[in-house]
Order: sequence, then structure tokens, then C-alpha cells
Amino acid sequence: MAKDDDGRIGVVAALVRSSFLVDAVYAASAREYGLTQQQGQLLCVLMGRSYGMTELGATLGLAKSSLTGLVDRTERNGLVRREPDPRDTRAVRVALTPRGAALVDEFYAETCRRIDELPSGLGPQERETLAELLGRVVLDNEVPVVFKEPDEGAAAGHPG
Repeated sequence: MAKDDDGRIGVVAALVRSSFLVDAVYAASAREYGLTQQQGQLLCVLMGRSYGMTELGATLGLAKSSLTGLVDRTERNGLVRREPDPRDTRAVRVALTPRGAALVDEFYAETCRRIDELPSGLGPQERETLAELLGRVVLDNEVPVVFKEPDEGAAAGHPG
């Protein structure tokens, strides 16, 4: 996965390596807030609303047992709570606690700031082009909304 002779990196290597880059920034930010990377993802997903376990598992790409463990650990830390699902008495929904909401607001803002710095060497038009192209890749592949646009979070306190 080395650079081509002209200093360019191919699309496969560029996507994989950028994924690792964002992943590392996200993980470092989570650690600084006392979270695992998966807990950070869980909290960011829950910023907009509560989720049922099945929907949450599909959004995060986790098997039921992995999701249950993640929710259990995050609940023990006082960041999320299980609540009854008003539409299905057999099901539960997972929601942020006030402590979890306050923590994720800070974590989310700091993580957005750090990720926004990654393409700092690009000009405004290049950043716009990068966002447009990556956005198309994400939408074409129907990637779940696990991290909202920073402007959406600022508008209402939480992404919706």
C-alpha cells in the first residue's frame, strides 16, 4: 500500500488508511473521556433519541450478546438507562441518563473538533469536494447514522 511514483495513494489504500486515521482519533478522544470507543459510539447514537435493542444492534453493527454487554457496562457507569418500550411491553429502549447526556455533549464536540482538523491542509473547495465524495460513498453504501453532522448537534443541543 505504498504511494505511487507520483506521490498519490490509490482509492482502496486511501479509504482504508483514512478509516484507521479517524478510528484512532475517535478512540483517543473516547479514552480521554473515560470511554471505550464502542461506548462513545453508543452515546453518540443515543444523542438524538432512545433506541430499542434490535434497532441499536443494527445501527452499531453488533450481535445481540455484544450489544447487551456494551449496554450493561455503560449502564453500570451511569451513562445510559433501560426503560420500558411503550409500544411493546416485552421490549426495552436504551436512553441517555443526564450524566451520559452531559458527557456525550463534551465528547462529541471535542471529537468533532479533532476530526475536523484532519484535513487542515485542504482549502475550502477541496474540503467541500472531499465531503461530497465521501458523503456519496457513505450514502451509496447505506451506512447507518452513527455520528451526526456537527451543525445538527449544535442546533438543538443534540443531533436529531
